[in-house]
Amino acid sequence: MTIRDTDPTPAKPESPSVSRREFVEKTSMAGMAFTIVKPHVLGGRHVPPSDKLSVACIGVGGMGASDVRGFSALTDCNIYALCDVDDVNAERSYRLQPQAKKYKDYRELIDKEAKNIDIITVSTPDHHHAAASLLGLRAGKHVYCQKPLARTVAEVRAMKTEAAKRPKQATQMGNQGHAAEGIRVLREWIEAGLIGKVVSIDFYTNRPIWPQGMRRPTEAHNVPPTLDWELWLGPAAFRPYHPGYAPFNWRGWWDFGTGAMGDMACHIMDCAVWILGLKFPGKVIPETSQLFTETAPKMSRITYEFPVGGTMNAIGKNGIVTLTWRDGGIIPARPDGLGAVDNWPLWEDGFQLWTGEKGVAIAGTYGENPRLLDAEADKAVKASPLPQKFPRTKGVYGEFIEAIKAGTQPGSNIAGHAGPLTEMIVLGNLAVRAGRTIELNPTTGEVLTKGVPDEWITPKYRAGYGY
Repeated sequence: MTIRDTDPTPAKPESPSVSRREFVEKTSMAGMAFTIVKPHVLGGRHVPPSDKLSVACIGVGGMGASDVRGFSALTDCNIYALCDVDDVNAERSYRLQPQAKKYKDYRELIDKEAKNIDIITVSTPDHHHAAASLLGLRAGKHVYCQKPLARTVAEVRAMKTEAAKRPKQATQMGNQGHAAEGIRVLREWIEAGLIGKVVSIDFYTNRPIWPQGMRRPTEAHNVPPTLDWELWLGPAAFRPYHPGYAPFNWRGWWDFGTGAMGDMACHIMDCAVWILGLKFPGKVIPETSQLFTETAPKMSRITYEFPVGGTMNAIGKNGIVTLTWRDGGIIPARPDGLGAVDNWPLWEDGFQLWTGEKGVAIAGTYGENPRLLDAEADKAVKASPLPQKFPRTKGVYGEFIEAIKAGTQPGSNIAGHAGPLTEMIVLGNLAVRAGRTIELNPTTGEVLTKGVPDEWITPKYRAGYGY
């Protein structure tokens, strides 16, 4: 297939591990404090209802409920409409936003309400991300899409192309660490040469925390009366309802989700892509547990090889920088220099380990609490922080709203950052599904490996959906 793109208790980090939802809520609420204080405090302002940005939220349970709360807390926003195929999953959001119009089908929502809304958020299962986001973009709306942007290479590339045509429409992926402090601190350290040029980076997540590595269930189940199963399936091929898919366990199924990598790599690999300016790897090399046709494996180790070049602050080995992803319980070796009282891993849910020619840095899933393993160097840089080269933001939601007002793009926008990041991640999944090394042209993104099924790259949608 050819396609082009373009203490004695052991010491712990300053902050314990947090879930994605806790992280986005804490960091975003800290960042957007400027908008939620009373108008008379700190010179705040009152925004007349007519001046607020109207938000339509698609998928409002789970992480979608966090997004509804995040945008509703901003004085600049009004939750105009909520859309979800499952009344039980959406119940909390519906209760907290009683004034919002309710829809089950986002196509109907966008068709009927386009003139009344400014922003569309997409927090559905992964297989709806591209279809819903593209509808929003083509309707002229600013789009906030949860990670990953899409399931496949072709979907991501369609989203990048569409977003690039619309520079005044702000787009943002919900990888909240990109708007936080840690990623900026880590980049400032790397660019200041605190670990020397980068040789390799290791990533770890404790996911999956849902079933993977299995065959399709065969027992019959009735569809819950509050769920519209046809709409939940959306662009995916029909299959009978089973609670092994919805509302939570869809992530492990290739037709609906992107496995552990799709769930967490947009967070854990975010720093690497941004700091090193990574685009396309030359090779993606998968190692996994037993493969199943329809689900991601129980564990995987995926190695990306990137040729060193351009302004990349890396030296690699033999001109190659390697990024190694591990999930399903595979933990990287304890690095030299880690304190004897430190547990390993430092973060139970995930981390990133940067190895340079002069030292090692480590940070959490979102780039939080970066640390140099050279204790003296770490103490020195924290006693006397480096100058801030990169502006700090008001959190993932606040940054997005500021970009809309300025007619610019936030950091993790689809065309410039989130698209390339997601594309790299779904290429990892492509290699896993194929069970073989995928070779690419590292300049153009052309997939050089033959024999990869077309539908794994360019999926077929059911009638009524498109990309």
